[in-house]
Amino acid sequence: MAKPTDPHRGAGLFGDHEPEGKPAVPAAWRANIDGGSRGNPGPAAYGVVIRNPRGEIVARLRKYIGRATNNVAEYYGLIAALDYAQSNSVRALHIESDSELLVKQMRGQYKVKSADLQPLFERAKKMSQSFASFRINHVYREQNREADALANEAMDEVSGAPRAESGKAKMEKSNSPAGSGAAASAIRVRARFRSGVLYPLEDLNLPDGAEVEIVLRPASRT
Repeated sequence: MAKPTDPHRGAGLFGDHEPEGKPAVPAAWRANIDGGSRGNPGPAAYGVVIRNPRGEIVARLRKYIGRATNNVAEYYGLIAALDYAQSNSVRALHIESDSELLVKQMRGQYKVKSADLQPLFERAKKMSQSFASFRINHVYREQNREADALANEAMDEVSGAPRAESGKAKMEKSNSPAGSGAAASAIRVRARFRSGVLYPLEDLNLPDGAEVEIVLRPASRT
């Protein structure tokens, strides 16, 4: 015998309501952040590159913050990104940083033991909770070059160093042998080796066929 049908099922406006779906999560903006210090502690600055949900760069932020450590500068960069997002009514934000310490502290995986970092962490944490969606991820330095370059530019402007001779790419000029009347220049650039590939940490814009010399030395630990 067939079971009786429910007269209210599919009854439209006057029948049972279908369960409502969850509200859509707004499209996320992305901010790459970096902070640097020359001396650690020493002259310090941060750099931030912010992209809208279409991937277009909408802001480049940089600021010299005085004498501080790398980690303090990283937090200043994070707070600058959060402040920009709040000021522009951004509801979903994805942060990318090459500071594993900052990322794991913000995720609650590391405790904040530094007295210098504690107030910055608390401020950043509180600001991050105002977004409908917030994520923070660790990326390698070569994926964070634009933010790193902005931080170095901010330090260069205060120190008065020419941009071409500062940051992670140092220009070293040397004269050619006497009597030639020509001048040659060498560019020293840091790079990272991974899975059989050498990744420069700066944009080189070298012409096809350019010859390079590689000098190997142990990578510094930061």
